[in-house]
Amino acid sequence: MIIKQLSVGQMENFCYLVGCPRTRKAIVIDPGADPEFIRSQAEAEGLTIAAIFNTHGHGDHTAAGPALKAATGARILMHAADAAGSFPVDERIAGDQDLQVGDIVLRVLHTPGHTPGGLCLYGHGQLFTGDTLFVGDSGRTDLPGGHRPTLAASLRRLMGLPEDTVVWPGHDYGPTPSSTIGWEKRHNVNAREYGFFVDDRPGNEPP
Repeated sequence: MIIKQLSVGQMENFCYLVGCPRTRKAIVIDPGADPEFIRSQAEAEGLTIAAIFNTHGHGDHTAAGPALKAATGARILMHAADAAGSFPVDERIAGDQDLQVGDIVLRVLHTPGHTPGGLCLYGHGQLFTGDTLFVGDSGRTDLPGGHRPTLAASLRRLMGLPEDTVVWPGHDYGPTPSSTIGWEKRHNVNAREYGFFVDDRPGNEPP
């Protein structure tokens, strides 16, 4: 699987190109800004953008989607709970399902809490978390539609994935641009409050 982590916009957002090495088809995750830059990066890798996946409905993650769709013909996907009132969405996701791009099959996980329609993508040992989980932190719940107990439940669900799963967040807010589920269990500042802290290495308690 081809993964390109792209920095876009003015809020330290990460956008991702995830491509199939054989078919060269790709999905764009969270195109918040800079559609031409995203297209140029796909072209540099020889990738054809087939789908645009929004982890949630906030504009800093979605704004470049319509321009990318117009340029590539790619379909736009978003959870139904976040799609209402937004630009046209081709597929409104209702819950967990599989998403295939070329030979790659990724599992769509409904992870509400930051927004009602928050989604993550998981497969091949990789987890794209949007604003559900950051490196060392998690998304805000003080915005419209946010709900802290719901986000806690979503995070506990993600912590059930294998510890070597690579976490690719929606913003560059942490000490590194990516991490692992195992690292988050030991270091995330919300780990104890949200009930997923693993205390198996002395001295690694979150602050």
